[in-house]
Amino acid sequence: MQTLKAKNTEEYISFFPEEVQIKLEQIRNTIRIAAPEAAEKISYAIPTFEQNGNLVHFAGYKNHIGFYPASSGIKNFQKELSAYKCSKGAVQFPLDKPLPLKLIAKIVKFRIKENAIKAEFKKKLKLSRTKQ
Repeated sequence: MQTLKAKNTEEYISFFPEEVQIKLEQIRNTIRIAAPEAAEKISYAIPTFEQNGNLVHFAGYKNHIGFYPASSGIKNFQKELSAYKCSKGAVQFPLDKPLPLKLIAKIVKFRIKENAIKAEFKKKLKLSRTKQ
């Protein structure tokens, strides 16, 4: 649906019909509240939030909103996501149904913790290598 390259999330959202824009803003605001320290950018031509690396991405399509919380985000919430079409690293939320905003927030918070653990491990690994 979206073929233009957006400079930022606001512009990306503006490319869609009003009813899709509303859903994209809902998911964006949910992520912002769940991850207040995350940076927002366009990556892979879609809105992305980063905190100690990529946190989550989302995108608008003709019939759904795509949500990309990495494979771990899908795997750890498999049961709660079973009502939606999922692949290894993506979930599709149909446009004709309400977004599961509480679940999205839980997944984002999980990803924040996961990225923080990875960042701490990398930091310790770097320190141990410098001491050798």
